[in-house]
Amino acid sequence: MYPEWHNDNETGWIEVICGSMFSGKTEELIRRMRRAQIAKQPAVLFKPAIDIRYDKEDIVSHNNNRIPSKPVTSAQQIWMLSGNAKVIGIDEGQFFDEQIVDVANRLANNGKRVIIAGLDMDYLGKPFGQMPYLMAIAEFVTKVHAICPKTGQLAHYSFRKTALNEQVVLGEQDIYEPLSRKAYLKEMETKNKL
Repeated sequence: MYPEWHNDNETGWIEVICGSMFSGKTEELIRRMRRAQIAKQPAVLFKPAIDIRYDKEDIVSHNNNRIPSKPVTSAQQIWMLSGNAKVIGIDEGQFFDEQIVDVANRLANNGKRVIIAGLDMDYLGKPFGQMPYLMAIAEFVTKVHAICPKTGQLAHYSFRKTALNEQVVLGEQDIYEPLSRKAYLKEMETKNKL
């Protein structure tokens, strides 16, 4: 569990919400940010400018819940634009440059609550971007899971249904499917035979 508010305003921390596509990462980030707003804590939310799937500015979950955010092109912009906020939310952490780890640490060291949501693994099942480092420095890590449509088990792999080989390919259910380990291995075996 994570603390939602804290009596010592000088103590900051980092929370990471990770998992596969369609696991509810953004939904959980939005929930935590809304609770901070209800508690009257100054909060600001950031997303990578490249993520324009649903909206150029708002962060939008797959369930169409939305919350205003500031699109940024680098992690340093988060540091520069966080201002007096006590709670800083960051969506799609895997897309940020390596400075995101330093920025998250500096924010937490300055008494901020930092909440970062992102994919922990890419479509090949490998650690994605700076997420492993963020998980290592975080005080709290929440791993959320989708449900595998093939097995009904917990899904923690993001299977890419297309032949695209770039690590970063923005997409939805037309491109990605959450799969359990068993289903993912079977699909990858079939895909590699083609």
